[in-house]
Amino acid sequence: MALSLRAAIHGGRWRTSLRRDPTFGTFLLPALLVVFAIYVRSPASNHIFDEQEALLANPYVAGDVPWSEVLRRDFWGLPPQRTIGSYRPLPNLIWRALSWPVLEPIGPWVLHLVNLVGHALVAAGLASFAFAVSGVGLVGWMTGGAFLLTAVLTEAVTGVVGLADILGGLGGVLALQALRLPLLWMPVGVFAALCLGFGGKESVVALVPLVGVAAFVSAPCLHPERPRPWARGAMALLAACVALVLYTELRKYFFPTPLPAELAEAVPTSRGGQLFHDFLVWFHQPKLPRDPRNNPLLDAAPLARVAGALGVYAAGLVQVFFPWSLSGDYSAPQLPAPQLEAPGGVWSLGSVSGALLFVVPIAVGAWIALDAVRRRPTSSARLLVGLALLWVPLAYFPHSNLVVPLPTVRAERFWYLPALGSALLVGVSAARLLQLRRAWAWALVVGFFVFQGAQARAHAMHYSDDLVFWRATKISSPQSAKAHLNYAVMVGARGDLPARLEAGQRAIELAPEWGMAHVYQGDVLCRLGRLEEAWHHYERGFLLEPTAQNQIALALQCLWDRGAIEAHHDRLLELADEHPGTWLGYLARDVVHNGATHRGVDPRYRPRGYNQGPRSEGTRAE
Repeated sequence: MALSLRAAIHGGRWRTSLRRDPTFGTFLLPALLVVFAIYVRSPASNHIFDEQEALLANPYVAGDVPWSEVLRRDFWGLPPQRTIGSYRPLPNLIWRALSWPVLEPIGPWVLHLVNLVGHALVAAGLASFAFAVSGVGLVGWMTGGAFLLTAVLTEAVTGVVGLADILGGLGGVLALQALRLPLLWMPVGVFAALCLGFGGKESVVALVPLVGVAAFVSAPCLHPERPRPWARGAMALLAACVALVLYTELRKYFFPTPLPAELAEAVPTSRGGQLFHDFLVWFHQPKLPRDPRNNPLLDAAPLARVAGALGVYAAGLVQVFFPWSLSGDYSAPQLPAPQLEAPGGVWSLGSVSGALLFVVPIAVGAWIALDAVRRRPTSSARLLVGLALLWVPLAYFPHSNLVVPLPTVRAERFWYLPALGSALLVGVSAARLLQLRRAWAWALVVGFFVFQGAQARAHAMHYSDDLVFWRATKISSPQSAKAHLNYAVMVGARGDLPARLEAGQRAIELAPEWGMAHVYQGDVLCRLGRLEEAWHHYERGFLLEPTAQNQIALALQCLWDRGAIEAHHDRLLELADEHPGTWLGYLARDVVHNGATHRGVDPRYRPRGYNQGPRSEGTRAE
């Protein structure tokens, strides 16, 4: 058991105790060992889920554009004209720097090692901050351990794309560490830390007020001789705001995009609403994708969206502490939007719990923090509890779908920043229990950490390859049409077409109006030689999504390869006439008239194969 510094000096064993106290240096090595033991994935793993687009199809990471273009590309390496909204230059820079040709046969394994090291660094920074504020070494060790083992973070740590979240967390922890600096240097440290965080992920915007609050409440503990909490809080907040302004203006300058229509057309009805709307207009987040299958709340009525978002928040918060199951996907209809006409309305136990878990912790945390500052303790674990209660809901807010709907209704990596706060709460609670020196308390704490670590390791094993990942996902999210369809594709790629047919049919049953599910089902039927059945699904998919270039090209190419274009010659031309100006209109007509020249679909417009790199940017039609 670690002793506090003061107790160690009093006991005459200060040298030994200093080595045991959770400073950044003493915590980092054990943290690295734990992280590598729990979160490392198989070196034989291939590119899974978003890694296909973020790494393989990313022209910046592939080196197809100059290094200097890093500020002119989004998270997927796309220019402003084709962006899907996420602007995170630092991960792209790191991935490109580590994408050496000699390492290509290893796949994404080397890149994911950066996540492991980053997670250990964040945990070490959080542990040393908790120790500095509380003055109790055990609190620091438990806090850092709790963050290391939070199983819901497995997606961020084990999946390469989670580097964005880890960089955001590292920026947040470094900002907390900067609060330990002298008053004149502290704003410089906060500014630099949050610049790093913003380079990783936009959601660091939530830390702007939180860092100011943390500086205010921690001042008496970190600087007992001259705390000056109001000055420290104000200067930290100002430095955080300057980092936000710099990030936003640089993004708007180097990555100009049109203002999203929902912001341009919005008419706020209150003064507070107007101010928030003005902030969103200034922040100018690039337009995000809108797919109700990934986020059913996108098309929900405002009240239903809020209720649904609160229910998702409550479920996610429970999962942070009790990760009974972990999943790579939660898309529709796994988490359907509440219906206004449903019995009892949109409010349910989950949504009401979510509302309470948002409001009550903020109120209690603010009261604890203000009371602690009024008393000016030189060390306080209680103050960490107050900061944690404020941190969790506020850090989650940008991902909450309460005000700005996101492309994804729920993802476990969204909890990386909020988990910094939950780890503080767990760390203080675990330290108090262990200090009771009771067998049941030790059993409770050890059992909690073992359970978290076991669940994290089990989920990390899902990243063995794409087939294992989607098999596990469809089991943990059995109502997700996307999980079943992706599993169908992966099992079909291994040659098991009957299993692909069965899984694809389940996806259609869950999402009968999903054009991609119909086209992919048509594709497996086409490969099985059941061409009339295939055409039925193809046509349905064409009509549902006439602008989906890749899937239309996939269908037409298979029909061409099986000699079935002529049988549907007239219908393809009818579809082209019915959908002018769409990819269906263009590709259907082109394959009828020019298929012999191109041997099917024009090679420029054929879909990128699985595990293939990016196309040249000049190969896409405008």
